[in-house]
Amino acid sequence: MKKWHYPILASFLSLAVLAGCGQAPQSQGNTQANAAGGSSTAATPSGAITVYTALEDDQIKTYLESFKSKYPDVKVNIVRDSTGIITAKLLAEKDNPQADVVWGTAATSLLVLDQQGMLEGYSPKGIERVSPEFKDSKEPASWVGIDAWETAIAVNTTELEKRKLPIPRTYEDLIKPEYKGLIVMPNPASSGTGLLTINGIMQLKGEGEGWAYLDKLHENMALYTHSGSKPAKMAASGEYPIGISFGYRSITEKKKGAPVEVVFPSEGSGWDVEANALIKKAEIKPEAKLFLDWAISDEVMKAYNQNFAIVSVKQEGATLPEGYAVDPIKQLIKLDLKKAAENRENLLAEWEKRYATKSEPK
Repeated sequence: MKKWHYPILASFLSLAVLAGCGQAPQSQGNTQANAAGGSSTAATPSGAITVYTALEDDQIKTYLESFKSKYPDVKVNIVRDSTGIITAKLLAEKDNPQADVVWGTAATSLLVLDQQGMLEGYSPKGIERVSPEFKDSKEPASWVGIDAWETAIAVNTTELEKRKLPIPRTYEDLIKPEYKGLIVMPNPASSGTGLLTINGIMQLKGEGEGWAYLDKLHENMALYTHSGSKPAKMAASGEYPIGISFGYRSITEKKKGAPVEVVFPSEGSGWDVEANALIKKAEIKPEAKLFLDWAISDEVMKAYNQNFAIVSVKQEGATLPEGYAVDPIKQLIKLDLKKAAENRENLLAEWEKRYATKSEPK
């Protein structure tokens, strides 16, 4: 098993140069929230900013409460979709950017934007509190992380009991013939969760063994979704007994009362960092910078920690969120993000060629 410890995280994150999910843009969900923004120089911040995010809908509403109460006169227009679609939309808008801020989107995607010269360097107020492995090493920083998320498997115990099948606890378990047609997972071209999962598998096993493993996994796969959270929801409802997803969503379904057991593969989980950035454009709104200040403040950081066991600002006295039995950092695999970035285009092209026939319609 290739697990690792926290001090090593910095050295691997610092190697990241280009990664993320690329796909033609699709229609995205738009919601609006009266939240607040502004700048440290504005006495009464007001106006509107557009924020692109891959955070979960229920997370967004909760997180924005403190921002809304502090700055009620600024409107935040939220554009939310899965990581790959948000990344593709931003790239498509490179010459006419619509977003002011990217919030809670994969750091590997932000590195793609930075490589394209699309990010405006900005070090938010309080950035010195952020652990080095969760932020850009440049000054000003092009991106700043808020938390990390990892591969998890949501297993419907009721459905497996009906079939007299054991709970899969390893990647190797998932390719056993008894699970044929019972598994769903995200498409890595549209989902950051899908991409971090196959990146993890490829680096755990190496290219040759990795593709051989994914071939076998594909034989057992019922469907590839375009959402990282959907497999957990499908497992919770019993539509398919096993959903490869991520920790937060799998645990949330269990907390709602679904007969779900959340499994973190014993070999280790793939992972990425949810991060924020300022989009380079002709007009940089002061409200956008204030939003980024708020996005790493103590108040919202505590809210992140309610959902994610790994956050970028150490929380004194914090306990593990419900659903995590052990230190989640030790669950993360040793992942070379530079290697993942270099292989990204070829990886997705080969994945599409081999497995796209089982993807759900766009």
